[in-house]
Amino acid sequence: MALRAGLTEQVQAYQASVDAFDEAAARWLRVTRTDLRCLEILARDGTATPATLGPALGLTSGGVTAMLIRLERDGFLRRVPDPADRRRVTVQVTDRTLEFAELFYGPIALEGAGLISDYSAADLRLLAGFFRAARELQERHLARVQALPPPDGLSS
Repeated sequence: MALRAGLTEQVQAYQASVDAFDEAAARWLRVTRTDLRCLEILARDGTATPATLGPALGLTSGGVTAMLIRLERDGFLRRVPDPADRRRVTVQVTDRTLEFAELFYGPIALEGAGLISDYSAADLRLLAGFFRAARELQERHLARVQALPPPDGLSS
């Protein structure tokens, strides 16, 4: 039992440290946490449409538009016409954003690779399985909480 409690404590501490790091990165860039998450999605995927960003970020189409205007104005992304359908746009990060991503997250990725370099293939499969299951658990409970009505006395 103590080992399980210790693992739970370390997972919570890890989540808090990631949250604090992302907060510091967003503050340094002078963007919101949602803006930072948008840039993370674009840096990971290369491109997205405003229609796919909305649900991923929990924003309405108007909220996505306002965010994209702000991030484009600040040089973090660009909106380009979709070559297949000129009425649509795709969103891409700029080199400036990729430079910031490297500044913030590059050292973590490098040090993290060293951190796991001595783990066996079986260890890595175990860890990957744990993190996949933990992510799926979080996603299930995110959906559950998002579906809750607001508490009495609070507006929605």
